[in-house]
Amino acid sequence: MPVFRLTDELLFPPPELANEDGILAIGGDLSPQRLVLAYSMGLFPWFNPGEPILWWSPDPRFVLFPKKLKVSKSMRPYFNQKKFRVTYNTCFETIMRNCQQQYRKRQAGTWITDEMIVSYTKLNESGIAHSVEVWQGDELVGGLYGIALGKIFFGESMFAKVSNASKFGFITLVRKLEA
Repeated sequence: MPVFRLTDELLFPPPELANEDGILAIGGDLSPQRLVLAYSMGLFPWFNPGEPILWWSPDPRFVLFPKKLKVSKSMRPYFNQKKFRVTYNTCFETIMRNCQQQYRKRQAGTWITDEMIVSYTKLNESGIAHSVEVWQGDELVGGLYGIALGKIFFGESMFAKVSNASKFGFITLVRKLEA
């Protein structure tokens, strides 16, 4: 399958036309309007800084249904001990910056660009992008962010400065979404 080149026009080809790697299109921009359209079609941007924007629609796609979440035995004590405190949408840009700076094994650099941070922050200000912040005392020790459209939350990235902080935030979010 070919990879489609986007123009300034706000549209995408059908997701089922993605190539076998899941790449559907190249180009366009990261405007909040294009991002909302992309996510509403099951697409997301993923590219390296300095490279053209790539739009992905992998098949199969990981989907987690909140009722099917299994919390490991090793994570359960974190909830009983109240080691962490979770807040929502209190420091969205800070969460994205921490995700941007998170070291990841076998990865050179990050895919979260400054342009992405600007656009996703605008989506947060309009109530579409959300962050989960994990605190230990007054210190931000983990978190994640993503896009919410209807009943779907598209998790984008997470970080942890202490062990299991991002997992704690993720589990807390899934439990909240289940309620």
